Amino acid sequence: MKNLVFSTFGTPIEVLAIQESVSVTLPEGTARVDVLRAPIDPSDVATIEGRYGDLPDLPATPGLEGIGRVREVNGEGIEPGSLVLLPGGKTWSTEVVCAIETLLPLPEADVDQLAMLTVNPATAYLMLRDYVDLQPGDWIIQSAANSAVGQYVIQLGKARGIKVACVVRKEATKVKLEAAGADAVFLNGPDLAERVQAKIGSKMRLALDAVAGETCGHLAATLESDGTLVLFGGLSDRPAQIDYGSIIFNNVTVKGFWLLPWIQNSTPEDKGTGRLKW
Repeated sequence: MKNLVFSTFGTPIEVLAIQESVSVTLPEGTARVDVLRAPIDPSDVATIEGRYGDLPDLPATPGLEGIGRVREVNGEGIEPGSLVLLPGGKTWSTEVVCAIETLLPLPEADVDQLAMLTVNPATAYLMLRDYVDLQPGDWIIQSAANSAVGQYVIQLGKARGIKVACVVRKEATKVKLEAAGADAVFLNGPDLAERVQAKIGSKMRLALDAVAGETCGHLAATLESDGTLVLFGGLSDRPAQIDYGSIIFNNVTVKGFWLLPWIQNSTPEDKGTGRLKW
């Protein structure tokens, strides 16, 4: 088998190396899975660079998500040949050995799309579900709306009748998001709250921010009294800046979202259809 390994934190192209090793004998209750796809997420890059919230002992193999096909089984609960979603961690490898109970069987479909089920769709879903009791017709606003998470938020919001306002940096992106179903699209800027109010006539119940920096404050200013802002990324690589007025006079609540604890603590049933209900 082969896997990517880093022994020091740093720039991925400089610290990653291919390692070859002999496949291990399967312990009871485990399965050997051939990795078919393993996406590169920003969290993977941050981990390699030593900037993530949960850093592994070195040397380590990165990879927070992926999809594979079961090749060998030592136990009950999964069949060889099954297409499975891999548990988070160490997916940048040609094969992984996993506890059978951690594998989530999937239907046969586009493996490129299935490989990306763990991080971005779950992030969008859980942020919409867990922070505000949203009802059909409610408005929310999000930054980095052209990202994978942003586009999932649009789709999931539409499925629930939730109105989604999107904030982007470039005019050209607006057309793409409107075609994807966004209910309103705005260019970022210090007067964002005024433009949102003028166009929509309603304040936001929930704001989702992946950028931090000044963008975080721009989104916070669009919120209704007692509104909630969920910060789940820092693409600007700058501290989140929120005007004190949003917090003091508008009682805005700021929450942080991190998917990794949910991945680590959830059962396959949690990650499947059994508990993922609105």
